[in-house]
Amino acid sequence: MNSILKVLPLTFVMIAEPQIISAVFLAMSEKWKKNSAAFVAGSFLTVTFFVTVAYLVVRRLRTTTGTSGPKATDEGITIAILVLLLAAAFFVYHRRKTAEPPKWMGALQTATPGLSFKLGLLLLGVFPTDILTSTAVGFHLARDDQPWFYCLTFVLLTTFLIAIPGLLVLVLGQRAVDSLPKVRDWMNENSWIVSEAVIALFVVLQVNTLVSS
Repeated sequence: MNSILKVLPLTFVMIAEPQIISAVFLAMSEKWKKNSAAFVAGSFLTVTFFVTVAYLVVRRLRTTTGTSGPKATDEGITIAILVLLLAAAFFVYHRRKTAEPPKWMGALQTATPGLSFKLGLLLLGVFPTDILTSTAVGFHLARDDQPWFYCLTFVLLTTFLIAIPGLLVLVLGQRAVDSLPKVRDWMNENSWIVSEAVIALFVVLQVNTLVSS
């Protein structure tokens, strides 16, 4: 399976729970067009930053290792990816205990574009699950010697998923506004299960890489 196809399901982990729920709240806010666009822009920048840094670190590591031990280096990177994924799975499982959206989300109904942009930066750049997942993706693509634009593909799909609530309101209008609370509630209750399943799949792929190397 192509390396980029392996990591694309992890985009769901990136946007699950507070990220997509915030996007829903902003899509129903007073300045929903500007707020949704600002939130997506902030998300794009922060995810690009973390996945690119991880990618460059591993590329640099593999370059400096040279021919002295590339196999051992790649095995070490794979183990690091596994540790990151298991840590992400732990945080996803732990976060399920606080299923109710935090009170500050209610204030997003009157959010400004500036606040929405900062929120996009923070939610996808500070939450442990997102940092761990972005780093694992960057490590994986660099270890497999894939071009950087594969990272960008991951980022673009992540931000597209974040943009879906706003796009639905843009296309469907009031019908989307009426339906989004149900989507929000479902994501709030069940997204952790899907996230764990996606992480588990990627863990299996990494273990297979480790065993077959």
